[in-house]
Amino acid sequence: MTNHKLFSSTQAGSIQLANRIVMAPLTRNRAPQAQPNALMQTYYAQRATAGLIITEATAISHQGQGYSDVPGVWSAQQVEGWRAITKAVHAAGGKMVMQLWHVGRVSHNELQPSGGAPVAPSAIRAKAKTVLIRDGIAGFVDTSEPRALRMDELPGIVANYRTAARNAIDAGMDGVEIHAANGYLLDQFMKSGANQRTDAYGGSIENRARFMLEVMHAVVQEIGGERVGIRLSPVTPSNGVDEDNPQPLFDYVAAHLAPLGLAYLHIIEGATGQGREVAGRPFDYAAFKACYTNAGGKGAWMVNNCYDLAMAKQAVTAGADLVAFGRPFISNPDLVARLRTGAALNELNRALLYGGGAAGYTDYPTA
Repeated sequence: MTNHKLFSSTQAGSIQLANRIVMAPLTRNRAPQAQPNALMQTYYAQRATAGLIITEATAISHQGQGYSDVPGVWSAQQVEGWRAITKAVHAAGGKMVMQLWHVGRVSHNELQPSGGAPVAPSAIRAKAKTVLIRDGIAGFVDTSEPRALRMDELPGIVANYRTAARNAIDAGMDGVEIHAANGYLLDQFMKSGANQRTDAYGGSIENRARFMLEVMHAVVQEIGGERVGIRLSPVTPSNGVDEDNPQPLFDYVAAHLAPLGLAYLHIIEGATGQGREVAGRPFDYAAFKACYTNAGGKGAWMVNNCYDLAMAKQAVTAGADLVAFGRPFISNPDLVARLRTGAALNELNRALLYGGGAAGYTDYPTA
């Protein structure tokens, strides 16, 4: 088992990885005032044997926040907090990229600057919940009614992504991942169910993909494509997004990402954390990948969604470069070692997923 290709080294852009097992981004709500902290440093360093750690989704701006106590990367203080984390991960032999996030409409007035409305491509409320921590207790509440972004506001958000990418590198990250999946802002622009604009950012596939591609071009220009990944979820209905015809949309996206020289594409197959098939939304992932490679894309291909060891080995044998594991990494800081030896996995304490302190965060035992 230890000789399987899954455990072999590989390259994702400029990032050399010790193995092909990736720790997926996992929101844990343990950064009060959006400030990365020492508890997070312990948590990530414990999991540094992953070939690559993708941080929890990290807000590019105050406006980009959608959940209580998630970290940010827009201030000098936040950069310093992240720098301590990357130093600890690198000292333990790990590699780490930061997932950059703007939630768009998946937010609440309490989390927005001056209590304002969340922003979105169109003023359509997300059929979703967010997490608010009140009096130290995390609870799910409905998202708030959003307002539609004006065209003159979009360059400022693109600039926020660019600055956040630079801040991540300044904090010692090996790269960044742009979160364009799961019904958050960039995904909202791409999918017709959330985007009913009639300007240059709505209607056609080209228009709906425009904002995401502008963000990607800006980030690549700032830090180099070899340090940039992107997360995409063609068919997931997370946070109420919907797209009647995902195949041509994402085939277009793949072909237009290819020239950017990205480190990797991170693909959620099916519905995030749920089934790998979505009723009424068939999708040909092989054709999607072919659109990328045929257009010259050379970045690593990362697959994600409910993978276990057998499935991960099969995926790598079939041509995937990287396999992302999510919740197994929460309860198993030594997941790579357990997968190598076939050891049993710790049970996940779901009650302690969001908010709190060390319990259910840094206290899971190693084998």
